[in-house]
Amino acid sequence: QVQLVESGGGLVQAGDSLRLSCAASGRTFSVYVMGWFRQAPGKEREFVATIRWNVYYADAVKGRFTISRDNAKSTMYLDMNSLKPEDTAVYYCAAGRRDYYSTRSSDYDYWGQGTQVTVSS
Repeated sequence: QVQLVESGGGLVQAGDSLRLSCAASGRTFSVYVMGWFRQAPGKEREFVATIRWNVYYADAVKGRFTISRDNAKSTMYLDMNSLKPEDTAVYYCAAGRRDYYSTRSSDYDYWGQGTQVTVSS
């Protein structure tokens, strides 16, 4: 099993920045792809960013968000800049055994509990 714990969420104003972290523990050697998803109130969970050998972003965050990982620390990050009110959501960290990046939630085997990001206008 792999446990994922997100941190770094909070309440910010439009235009501000935040860094989310996702710390992995357990059988971390068994996971390859990692990603971030988010879910806004009343909406379905949506893909944000993914990383394995490459990175890939949702169009809504491309150019503003940066995904990275530090394998030595078993930690993944999401640097969010120029935040907008529409970025308000619960952000989830995910990890999977797939050996390539993926935008599909079904390709991920492990999920964190989520961290709230609220952007005020």
